Amino acid sequence: MKFSILGAGSWGTAFAKLLVENGHDVLLWARRKEVARKINDDHKSEYLEGIELPVELRATTDLQELSRFSDLVVIAVPVKHVRKVLKRLWPAPRMVLNLSKGIDESLKAVSQIVQEIWPDTTYAVLSGPCHAIEVARKLPTAVVVASRNLEVAKTLQKAVSNSYFRVYLSHDVLGVEVSGAVKNVIAIAAGVVDGLGGWHNAKASLITRGLHEMARFGLAFGAENPLTFMGLAGVGDLIVTCNSPYSRNRYVGEMVAKGAELSQVLEHMKMVAEGVHTVGPLLRLARDLGVEMPICEQVYEILFKKKNPASSIKELMERPLKLESCLTAFDLPSSL
Repeated sequence: MKFSILGAGSWGTAFAKLLVENGHDVLLWARRKEVARKINDDHKSEYLEGIELPVELRATTDLQELSRFSDLVVIAVPVKHVRKVLKRLWPAPRMVLNLSKGIDESLKAVSQIVQEIWPDTTYAVLSGPCHAIEVARKLPTAVVVASRNLEVAKTLQKAVSNSYFRVYLSHDVLGVEVSGAVKNVIAIAAGVVDGLGGWHNAKASLITRGLHEMARFGLAFGAENPLTFMGLAGVGDLIVTCNSPYSRNRYVGEMVAKGAELSQVLEHMKMVAEGVHTVGPLLRLARDLGVEMPICEQVYEILFKKKNPASSIKELMERPLKLESCLTAFDLPSSL
């Protein structure tokens, strides 16, 4: 198969490496000429330290060359750039596989953006606990690919899977996308706990309640299966992003909790922390849907209103007492 990949950051490049090693032809689009040159000439990426890239992997800065190369486009650019980049690609591809996680300023998931711009294009999304550097190092990883077209999902599952990268199937596109978007915001909150002292009880509680927020929002947004949030795209990705030293979102929360200015933290990062850009649109959507997301609200207050992180923890702990509930028996499929 031939794949055109939009985005030569850490994940786009690691995924391109995987595909080439699986025997596929890949062209990788980079925004900067120096990034493309380094991939083509040195077989290196500034985003994947110590990784040797396959000599067969080619990069370009020409979107039209990318469009001509394949009618299967992989999206691996930050969500805030997806819309403007897709509008520059013509003709519309036959199929899109999305790797990006978030909700843009128009309050839409990537599947909804693609449907708006390319209504006849078949869409799939791949997500789960998959830090790029570990995939590039061929460390065992499991993810899920979701599409409303099961045959497309099966084709992608077979094309991408190998001895260290295992792909499961799902039809719940919005559930998988929501999981990836919300977990980045919760990971910022987890980083705040790390920055305040790394309290294990607090962090475990926050991750668990964050999963509740993810599920409540996802079901209101249109997710088809509540069990999606208990799978790789949901709790799986949440665990790794809230705990891993590779997690950019967790790092942002930790640094801000230690007193750093958000603008300075972002300025010194090579890559995008999607949760920072997702939390605002996410909360606007949540309010429209009538969904309560207290942890995400506190993340927004800390990042953009400079609220004292310790005050946010205190406020969360002093909320009205209630029954623990997330997914009830009435939410589960009748076949279970």
